[in-house]
Amino acid sequence: MISGEFDLSIGSMIGLSSMSVTLLTVEAGISMPFSALITLAIVLLIGYLNGLLVVKSGLPSFIITLGSLFIVRGITIAVSKMITGRTQMGGIKSTPGYDIMSSIFSNSLTISETNFPISIFWWFTFGILGYFLLRKTQIGNWIFASGASKESAELMGVPVSKVKISLFMLTAFCAWFVAITQVTTFGGADVLRGEQKEFIAIIAAVIGGTLLTGGYGSIIGAMIGALIFGIVKQGIIFSGADADWFQVFMGLMLVSAVLVNGAFRKKYASR
Repeated sequence: MISGEFDLSIGSMIGLSSMSVTLLTVEAGISMPFSALITLAIVLLIGYLNGLLVVKSGLPSFIITLGSLFIVRGITIAVSKMITGRTQMGGIKSTPGYDIMSSIFSNSLTISETNFPISIFWWFTFGILGYFLLRKTQIGNWIFASGASKESAELMGVPVSKVKISLFMLTAFCAWFVAITQVTTFGGADVLRGEQKEFIAIIAAVIGGTLLTGGYGSIIGAMIGALIFGIVKQGIIFSGADADWFQVFMGLMLVSAVLVNGAFRKKYASR
């Protein structure tokens, strides 16, 4: 979003990644680490094609990736039903290489005799890496410049097209990482896993101060937005309230995010 582009296909790529790894491991007998690498190559290709279409066509990324979402999800469902006759699969915990992948993606860390999911470690790690990438590197400056003004960035020598394509591929990698974490945690896959995650990502980023128009935002802000969202979601579950209220909350947060975004945009424009 900082680059001024949206990738709505992230949710479908989570479902694709989880089902692809499971099918390759359970049905084809390929070890899970190698299946994960094959799947990573597939989603990176999808990310590249998304970015290439956006750059070459000049159409809004919202439209391109929305179409990609339906295409990827439809293919995932169709192939899963064709091979297994269903859209959910399990049995991956007994496959070769699962223990290695589980230790990396879904193990627990013990700190002061307290166990923490390793996903928290990865969350902080990616947050720190993202912060330094955006704030301390030339690539980070290019990302902000590409989002603020494509024409001005090109005049300054910024490879805008390459930057945007790379970011679509980075989004695909993140979807893959989330999918592998879920597969190793739950021991199976679901083609609809990742549904609505694209909207949650947008809401979290906007609550964290990222402009919808691009050119301004921070990783720390997005992390805080995601944390707020997660806390409220778990709070609804632990309170025993009907889970449908989460849909209400998500809608309210989306509207609030747009209003907050407008306030940030006016503040940013007045500088």
